[in-house]
Amino acid sequence: MDNAKTRLAILCASALLLLAATGSSCRSNAVGVPKPIEMHQVTDDLGRTVTLPVKIRRAISLAPSLTENIFAVGAGARLVGVTTYCNYPEEAKSIQKVGDTISPNLETIVALKPDVVFVSTASQIEAFKNTLEQNGIAVYVTNPTTMDGVLSDLQKLGGLLGTADETSVLLNSLQERLDDVSERTANERSVPVFLQISREPLFTIGRESFMTAIIEKAGGRSVTANVETAYPKLSKETALALDPEVIILSASDDNRAANDAFRNSPAAKNGNVFSVDADLLSRPGPRLVDALEQIARDLHPDKFKDR
Repeated sequence: MDNAKTRLAILCASALLLLAATGSSCRSNAVGVPKPIEMHQVTDDLGRTVTLPVKIRRAISLAPSLTENIFAVGAGARLVGVTTYCNYPEEAKSIQKVGDTISPNLETIVALKPDVVFVSTASQIEAFKNTLEQNGIAVYVTNPTTMDGVLSDLQKLGGLLGTADETSVLLNSLQERLDDVSERTANERSVPVFLQISREPLFTIGRESFMTAIIEKAGGRSVTANVETAYPKLSKETALALDPEVIILSASDDNRAANDAFRNSPAAKNGNVFSVDADLLSRPGPRLVDALEQIARDLHPDKFKDR
């Protein structure tokens, strides 16, 4: 009996020394002895240093785009919590909900014991970052502002979640589609485009929106590209002077037609008003390439007759 107690004491002491040396966290194994968790430091899109387990087992997404991206890189099974707005892919609907994107339920998040909570903007983390970190929960921010940024963030997610090979296949496929659009529109005139986020009040995209770059990649030119902020509200007087040749509607129940300010625009007169699913336009992820292809076909139909 004394020998057994001695062996157990030595084992426990060894485990404690290992933890002290590595600075790792721990989980209990089958016999109750702490098992070290290998940790590493990574940098998120805000330049923050975040300490995460090398093998992330439990994650929470606080943005529909992040939920889509995590599934896209083959790690959807790691998600233990998502927002009420996370509706794609279909499997996301069955994951436990932790509130909405802006006001998540912190008690639910803490109870789910995630290794990391993924969020999509800097402003989103201010209200609850301290609470989560006090409970040992890391917060990782992804905030892509261009198509290249979307691809880069997908690659980072694949690395963080241990699905680099599957992510590589996805990225190659997306890049091929992007290259195809670029080749088809390379020598075409940039069509003046107005992207209407909502009809009343009239919201659109500005300089800081990733959709401004998407329109450019599709062979267009956003007529509000120089407007400050990402999603500015315009007066009808301002809208009248824009004179777009094409209007893209972010399709939703209250945004099925162009604002009356565009009644005499070339877009309205020539029937060049098109709708694109709002989720495709608003979520920086793989389906953004679907939106890009659709816009490119609307702007340059002659170049996509075979599609």
